[in-house]
Amino acid sequence: MSVPLLLSWSGGKDAAWTLHTLRQCDQVDVVGLVTTLTEGYDRIAMQGIRRDILHAQAAACGLPVIEAWMPQRASNEIYRASFADALDRARARWPGLRDIAFGDLFLGDIRAYRETLCAELDWAPHFPLFDPSPGYTATLARAMMAGGLRAQIVCVDTEQLDAGFSGRDFDAALLRDLPPACDPCGENGEFHTLVHAGPMFSAPIAVSTGETVLRDGRFAYTDFAL
Repeated sequence: MSVPLLLSWSGGKDAAWTLHTLRQCDQVDVVGLVTTLTEGYDRIAMQGIRRDILHAQAAACGLPVIEAWMPQRASNEIYRASFADALDRARARWPGLRDIAFGDLFLGDIRAYRETLCAELDWAPHFPLFDPSPGYTATLARAMMAGGLRAQIVCVDTEQLDAGFSGRDFDAALLRDLPPACDPCGENGEFHTLVHAGPMFSAPIAVSTGETVLRDGRFAYTDFAL
């Protein structure tokens, strides 16, 4: 019998590929997504993806989404309370649910934080894509592309990567153009993505590219709309 599982969903490539990976495993059954959104912006936190695109992604995945809302510039305590509330609502919807998956790739401190938080909230965390081996993310990025995943860069940390990368396709050309210090999957926060097609979706999502703006004097966000 498969174990029901909740998936932390950012709207980006790593979360999407985590879903694809989990669906290859008979031992688990992803029943829903949980996503953190920012009040006032009506967008996914960090990625800046519009809420209507989030729901289009969830529909393409065939899964419901549990929304965790946070105020702008929320403290870690507020994030924890919001996330805990979302998990409580998920458990009320699926009684007995206690397993949650994350799309982290190799950052040990982030994994440890999630493990501690989940232990406090009585949840069991899973990290299907986690692998700290050298060169892993380059191989993973190519596997995503070969597997049919299609994504755009929606946010760039301009302290790590030129703002001109925001809005670009996540493709082989991008990997060739990234500076050597940049992780191929942006795992150090260099960039974030919006997935609009892939084997985890029933059909591609048509998105149009809007303007790119700089926020907090650091992050270049490219807007995408349905």
